[in-house]
Amino acid sequence: METGFTEPVDVSGPKLTVIGTGYLGATHAVCMAALGYEVLGADVDAGKIERLAAGEVPFFEPGLPELLVKALDSGRLRFTTSLEEVAEFGDVHFVCVGTPQLPGSFAADLSYVDAAVTTLARNLRRRALVVGKSTVPVGTAARLAEVMKSVAPAGDRVELAWNPEFLREGFAVDDTMRPDRLVFGVASRWAEQRLREVFAPMIGQGSPVLVTDPQTAELVKVAANGFLATKISYINAMAEVCEASGADVQDLALALGLDDRIGSRFLRPGLGFGGGCLPKDIRSFVHRAEQLGVGQAVAFLREMDAINQRRRERMVDLVREVAGDLRGVRVAALGAAFKPDSDDIRDAPALDVASTLHQAGARVRVFDPAAMDNARRAYPALEYGESALDVATDADVVVLLTEWSQFREIDPVALGSVVAKRRIVDGRHALNPAQWRAAGWEYRALGRPRGTCEDS
Repeated sequence: METGFTEPVDVSGPKLTVIGTGYLGATHAVCMAALGYEVLGADVDAGKIERLAAGEVPFFEPGLPELLVKALDSGRLRFTTSLEEVAEFGDVHFVCVGTPQLPGSFAADLSYVDAAVTTLARNLRRRALVVGKSTVPVGTAARLAEVMKSVAPAGDRVELAWNPEFLREGFAVDDTMRPDRLVFGVASRWAEQRLREVFAPMIGQGSPVLVTDPQTAELVKVAANGFLATKISYINAMAEVCEASGADVQDLALALGLDDRIGSRFLRPGLGFGGGCLPKDIRSFVHRAEQLGVGQAVAFLREMDAINQRRRERMVDLVREVAGDLRGVRVAALGAAFKPDSDDIRDAPALDVASTLHQAGARVRVFDPAAMDNARRAYPALEYGESALDVATDADVVVLLTEWSQFREIDPVALGSVVAKRRIVDGRHALNPAQWRAAGWEYRALGRPRGTCEDS
């Protein structure tokens, strides 16, 4: 993968630690070591640490496995389960632990962040900067700063800053090495200078820097995700109108995107968003706003969430329109991950739809290029195949649920030779309707007219 940095940058700067080696933390640790920094990654999960130390990335992310091996071989990257070792080693500590949604609530579970910061602080005996990268409700940094000062042996010599992440799964290496912006939420000039040292390679490559207070930095990520969710949900709301009126949401999206005030990015109709960030972040944002007494300001995000969920229900209805009673219907489900170039199945629309079809009596066989192991563990009741052609064999209907490039490029004639009935429901607007209809397929998609095989 091209990152723009062909060799490690000559960096004589602070030693870095990364606490939490999930998707965000592992990527950050590997990339910073690749840039030339000495990095120590830490996690309470010993199994995860063993895999990383052995050169194995525990999730799918293009380009990262190769960088991990190089970083380990260079000696600049190590891993540990000891926060005592982390505190002794590092000058700047990045906190990258998860903030999942609390069961039965819209609130974020901050227990992992609280535990990481508190345990680290208890071992900090010299001046250090702790940098939060986890996505948290606004006000978390101020609370944690007080906790740190009260428990750290170094007292006021320990500072807290916030540096939100903006990683896109499938592009995380490039987003780390060449971020489109760097946000430094700091309380002192010293903290700002420390962060400028750490991110000197990115700043030198032209990444813009915004220096602000910690609370604004906390808001940047959730506000950005709220905006993206709104844009995605808006075009999917228009798809509902199009379905009721016979209009074509794809043409509508193209027309709207040509307005430079709106733009075409993320104005793609389809099955909606999922993953471990967008859904839980907007819910947490709403919850926190309500705590602050300004819930009405972001109440519209609740409707965005509802629109997104309705797309999944509508996808099932569309399959039912095509195939009739779902009991016994053989469904080939193409996709399991919430997006292509990822093995992440958290809140994945694809598996939600596949599971609902199964519960309605359909026999569902799933294939995904990267997420099969995760899908099997989370949805053992579904059936799985070895390829798109495998799961499509004798299928009564094919549903495209994740827009992997290999699914976009499927030959409709070849696929048509193995299915029982040439019927496809495109949940991602990834296919060319005319091409599929010309090959004898009944093609349906969310927000698009029914059409005929003769349509061009």
